[in-house]
Amino acid sequence: MSNTTSERKAFFKKFRGIDTQDTEMSFIDHLEVLRWHLVRSALVLVVIAFVIFFKIDWVFDNIIYAPARKDFITYTGLCNLSHTLHLGNSLCMPPVDIRLLGSTVSGPFMSAISISFMGAIIVAFPYLFWELWRFVKPALSTKELKYARGSIGWVSLCFFCGAAFGYYLLAPFTFNFLANFQLGTLHVYNYLPTLDDFIETLTDIILGCGLAFELPVLAYVLSKLGLITPKFLKSYRKYAYVVILILAAVITPSPDWTSQTIVAVPLIILYEISIIISKRVDRLREKEEEQWD
Repeated sequence: MSNTTSERKAFFKKFRGIDTQDTEMSFIDHLEVLRWHLVRSALVLVVIAFVIFFKIDWVFDNIIYAPARKDFITYTGLCNLSHTLHLGNSLCMPPVDIRLLGSTVSGPFMSAISISFMGAIIVAFPYLFWELWRFVKPALSTKELKYARGSIGWVSLCFFCGAAFGYYLLAPFTFNFLANFQLGTLHVYNYLPTLDDFIETLTDIILGCGLAFELPVLAYVLSKLGLITPKFLKSYRKYAYVVILILAAVITPSPDWTSQTIVAVPLIILYEISIIISKRVDRLREKEEEQWD
């Protein structure tokens, strides 16, 4: 009976991520700890995905398909702003009318599954990063832990800002361009994108922008660890701009320069912010070294 109780306590300690021993862990022990982090992450994803699947009709109508509708907040907001600034219809984009094509019997159901799990990854991003942090944290030194303080909040904030940027700004421009692009003058091409293609394009934009907006956080961490310096970032600025343009072309599924510019300009701004952050970190590190001396 006592053995059963102790095993049960050990089980719940592992499930909550609590170390069950103070001795140095072997490689197998690390894999065991990683397994429990993955188990908890998977359970959270499944629960959130189930909730989204339960409300899939509302999610599809009001979130997934919304950037392809002419009454989307970005279209109406830009048009109202154009009128407020007395610019006429210069900021008003052409109306969008995208009808989605299904070519398989199981298409709607599989798309609902895909929407549920992709939505769960986006919603649960802070928790997933927290689980990753808990796994990596024991391997960090006291100095590194001090530098990484508040990282979960900043990483989550940057990710959601990037995701919102992709959803509210980049996605409408992308769908508007693709929906109104005509090949030739005879109008023989009937634009009917598949449901899977539409969902994949939207998720690529959201996740791509969310990860791209992590650049300042990455610059902060690498600067704290002494792996990059402001001088390094400035000297490689022109090469970074080329990489940013390539990254913008990868993130944006449409080949128009407008969408790529919408992505490239914020990334360039984020790179310049990263230089400022790195400069500030370098200055603080110099002050700390002077105090130690």
